[in-house]
Amino acid sequence: MQLEEKARVLRAELESLSSLVVAYSGGVDSAYLLHVAHEVLGERVHGILADSPSLPRHEHDAAIALAAARGWPLKVIVTHELENPLYVANPANRCYYCKQELFDRLDDYAREHHVARLAYGENADDAGEFRPGQMAAKELAVLAPLRDAGLTKADIRELSRRAGLPTADKAAQPCLSSRLPTGQSVTREALALIEAGEKVLRESGFRVYRLRHLGNTARVQVAPEELPRLNDGALRQSLAAELSALGFTQVEFDPEGYRGASLR
Repeated sequence: MQLEEKARVLRAELESLSSLVVAYSGGVDSAYLLHVAHEVLGERVHGILADSPSLPRHEHDAAIALAAARGWPLKVIVTHELENPLYVANPANRCYYCKQELFDRLDDYAREHHVARLAYGENADDAGEFRPGQMAAKELAVLAPLRDAGLTKADIRELSRRAGLPTADKAAQPCLSSRLPTGQSVTREALALIEAGEKVLRESGFRVYRLRHLGNTARVQVAPEELPRLNDGALRQSLAAELSALGFTQVEFDPEGYRGASLR
């Protein structure tokens, strides 16, 4: 199916809805979904940003600013996944408990405001990956209009460029909890430390970065094309000093770089 046809399928699905809540994070997928839903449904779409300790403050602020600039209706709600010991234990399916909390809160909002359906930004590429959050979406019949239209991440980036969205080339930013290895507890303190460490990397000019919190060790990853900068001895020394000052007793630099979904 051609890109233009996929875009028509998306609009047709949205046009069939009387009203919609969109789970919005300010990322590539959810921003494009909210953009199109707002064009189609106007004030009958409700964008909801979930505020939790696993959302970096700069992402929180950027998501709100983008919605304001585009005129999208947006409400911020607080989620409480850290009160769930199953989430805190950080099992392999941690994302299920996160999405379960998110969709429960969205469902509460939809019922209170008489909104017909919920939707989130899963795309066609996600269908082939291990994503425990999909189960939580199925349990509450949360729609995935981008996926249903066959839109891939590359498609969404291209359509976002055409729409003039600044998220078109934005690197993916999974939640801060994803920086912790499976089985290492998710705590507010650990998330705050990861956020502070990644702020150091961002302010040092890296575009795609991850700071893995491995107990007392920080493992720095950047995109392969950014490795030459990271290999600069003076910069490494400076980064190691700043990360150590935050409380890490050891700092490692991944020689292969980060090769996750953000590089699609």
